Amino acid sequence: MTQTSHPALAGQPHFHLQDGTLHAEGVALDRLVAEHGTPLYVYSRAALAEAYGRYSDAVNGRDVVVCYGMKANSNLAVLKEFARLGAGFDIVSGGELQRVLAVGADPAKIVFSGVGKQAWEMQTALKAGVKSFNVESEAELRLLSLVAEAEGKRAPVSLRVNPDVDAQTHPYISTGLKENKFGIAIEDAPEVYRLAKSLANIDIVGVDCHIGSQLIDISPYLDALDKLLDLVDGLKRDGIEIHHLDIGGGLGIRYTDETPPSPKTLLDQVFDRLDARGYGHLQIVMEPGRSLVGNAGILLTTVQFLKHAEARNFAIVDAAMNDLLRPALYQAWHGVVPVKPRLGAVQIYDIVGPICESGDWLAKQRPLVLAQGDVLAVESAGAYGMVMAGNYNSRVRPAEIMVDGEQSHVVRKRETLEMLTAGESVLPD
Repeated sequence: MTQTSHPALAGQPHFHLQDGTLHAEGVALDRLVAEHGTPLYVYSRAALAEAYGRYSDAVNGRDVVVCYGMKANSNLAVLKEFARLGAGFDIVSGGELQRVLAVGADPAKIVFSGVGKQAWEMQTALKAGVKSFNVESEAELRLLSLVAEAEGKRAPVSLRVNPDVDAQTHPYISTGLKENKFGIAIEDAPEVYRLAKSLANIDIVGVDCHIGSQLIDISPYLDALDKLLDLVDGLKRDGIEIHHLDIGGGLGIRYTDETPPSPKTLLDQVFDRLDARGYGHLQIVMEPGRSLVGNAGILLTTVQFLKHAEARNFAIVDAAMNDLLRPALYQAWHGVVPVKPRLGAVQIYDIVGPICESGDWLAKQRPLVLAQGDVLAVESAGAYGMVMAGNYNSRVRPAEIMVDGEQSHVVRKRETLEMLTAGESVLPD
């Protein structure tokens, strides 16, 4: 059995095999490794633009604001690219607000989500002039009203409602069921909207819903949308006017053999339902994250040792769970391919890192032809990769590279050992 070549990574056409070496656009990845070492995140600018184009093309002249869910990847170069393309942003913290403002994002296209907003974050977002606060509880609504009053401002609000719809995804990334921490139960939403209407410093602007991530089937979206429109019907009877409908994000990507729906497939059906219910005039807000960046990035890692044991074969690499947490956290599947494929006898390997945890693995039971020193590309690592990286075992975080055609740019320098202790101090003698 011999290894076959990979002309392009699964779902990642901007990462392709050329002259026996994996490339990102026009840049050979072995050259990047020689210059910058591993572990190393590499992103394709063309892939970002192509992914955003699938959303902008699907809008079809309707009033739609595409707000990138930046928790998926908050590198400034990624944010700047989406701002340049005209995206808004879905943020979940004051730090994320600082990042998007730093790249020149339009505050009027920023929605502020998250269950635990603090008063200082609300204050900062009010001063910036964000489009909407996606409020997730009555307590948050009351605090926001007080903060707005103190600032002499009115806070634009969409209530995030929980429709109790099963997104049919991993339980850790399901957000629309009653047992999830997110949102206000849809049966309680009318009462909270009436409260919002009574608060002097609150402006009701919309309804928000997000049911989960890595959705491959759009039927849960549509089930949730029907419930939202029923809610809007009731609010209308109460004299509460809604200006936009935020349908969240969550469209999946291809990690292995998935066939996720396109933004156009989703939006065409959303528009049909809105028109049929008499709400074609409503602005639609979307919050895609993974589907914009997931297949725009890879993680490069070098094989340090090969360990052949009775029960398993291990390829011990220099990337670890602190660099890419998804496999340990979600048991997530990422494709793994050599940067320079070699012929030979295929063996089955677990790809594991050097961290002192049995859960430190990137891939299990993969057929590969490997030698010590080979560089591997971990596929589909553009979302929830570097953004979730940490310093466990006092490991420095990787560098990040953005490829643009035949050029490459360092968009985050590799941390140094000195940076690990820069903010720490010891007790006096």
